[in-house]
Amino acid sequence: MDSLILRLGLALAIGLLVGLERGWRERDQPDGGRTAGIRTYGITGLLGGIVAALSLSLDSPAVLAAGLLAFAAVFAWFKMRESMGDGSFSVTAVVAGLSVFCLGALSVAGDPRVAAAGGAGLAAVLASREVLHGLLRRISWIELRSALVLAVMTAIVLPLLPAQAIDPWGGFNPRQVWLFTVLTAAISYLGYIAVRALGTTRGVLVGGLAGAVVSSTAVTVALGRTAAGGASALPLAGAATLAAGVSVLRVTGIVLVVAPSVLGVAGLSILAAVSGFAACGALFMIRGRLEGDADHLPRNPFDLRALLVFAVFFAVVSTISAAVATENARGMVATSAISGIFDVDVAVLSAMRLLGQPADLETVGHAVLLALATNATGRLAVAAATGPIRFWLPIAGATVVAGLLGFAAFTALPHFDLQPGLLPPGS
Repeated sequence: MDSLILRLGLALAIGLLVGLERGWRERDQPDGGRTAGIRTYGITGLLGGIVAALSLSLDSPAVLAAGLLAFAAVFAWFKMRESMGDGSFSVTAVVAGLSVFCLGALSVAGDPRVAAAGGAGLAAVLASREVLHGLLRRISWIELRSALVLAVMTAIVLPLLPAQAIDPWGGFNPRQVWLFTVLTAAISYLGYIAVRALGTTRGVLVGGLAGAVVSSTAVTVALGRTAAGGASALPLAGAATLAAGVSVLRVTGIVLVVAPSVLGVAGLSILAAVSGFAACGALFMIRGRLEGDADHLPRNPFDLRALLVFAVFFAVVSTISAAVATENARGMVATSAISGIFDVDVAVLSAMRLLGQPADLETVGHAVLLALATNATGRLAVAAATGPIRFWLPIAGATVVAGLLGFAAFTALPHFDLQPGLLPPGS
C-alpha cells in the first residue's frame, strides 16, 4: 500500500511538473480560456497512475488501454475546440497530455525511475521551444546532414561491424576502427556547433582557435595564404601558434576519453608544450597588429569522404602498427612518428589501441608524444610552403620552444600510474 501511494504521488508530481511549464506559458489566459493548465496536467498524471493501478489489481491490461483511449478522445476533443477558437494548428498540448497520462501509468505499472526521468525530459523539451526553434532557424542543411550522418554511423553502422580483429596480428578490428572514427568526428563536430551557437564567426583569433578543433593544419594554410597576400604576418603567426596548442589539447581530449592512463606518462609533457604554444602565440598577437578582419570558420567536420579516408588510413596504420609491434613494440613508435606527420589523430589512436598487449604504457606514451612532435614538424613545413618567412619563422621558434619544454618535462618530471581507460589490455 505504501509503495502504491508513493507511485501515485510520483504520477501526480510528473503531471504538476509538466503543468507548471504549460501553465506558465499560458498564464495570461483567463480562467476557462485554455484546455489544460497546471491542475489539469497534474490530475492527468494521477489519472494515468490510477488507471494503471486498476489494471494491475484486476489483472486486465485492457483496462489501461481503454482508459488511455477514453482520455485521448476527451482531451483531443477539448483541445480541438480551443484550437478552432484560437486558429492554432499546434498538436503539442495533445501529445504532452497523452505523454503525462502514460508516464503516470508507467510510474505505477512500470519503473518509477524511468517515469521520473521521462517526466523531467518532457518538461525540459517543452520549456526549450524558443531555443530549439532558434536553433532550427540558424542551422544550415550541411550541419543538419552531418548530424544525421553521425546518427547513422553510430546507431546503424557501428553495431553491424565485426567486433573481433580480422587480421593475423589483431590490429584491424572493424568496430573499434569505426568507433574511433565516430569519436574523432564527433569531438570536432561539437566544437564546430559550439562556435556556431555562440556566434563567434569572425576574427582571425577566434576563427583560428575554432578551426583548430577541426584541423590546425588547415588553419595554418589559411593564415599562411593571408600572410602571403600582404597582411601583417606576426599576429597571423600568433593565431596559427595558438591553433597548434588547441590541436594538442584536442588530441589530449581523445586520449582522456579512450585511454586516460596514457596521460600519466605524457600528460605533463603535453601540458608543458601547450604552455609554450600559448605563451608564444599570445606574445605574437600582442606584438603584432591585425589590419581588417577575416573569416576563418572551420570546414564542417562531417565530410563523409574525409571520414572514410580517415577510417581507411586508421585501419591501415592500426594493422601495420600491430604487425610491427608483434615483433618489437618499439617499432610501433616509429609507425606513429611517420603517420603523425599526416594525421595525428590516426597515429595517436592507433598507438593507444595497442595498450596492454603488445605495447606497455611507457611505449604508448612515447608513441603519442612522438606523433605530436612529428605532426608539429609537418605543420611547420606546411607553414613554410604557404606563407612568407616572416610568417613561418615565428611559428618555427614557437614549435622549438614547445618541443623543448615538453622534452624537459618528460625527462625531469615523474610519470604517474593512472587507472586504465576504456581500452582493456589486449584489445
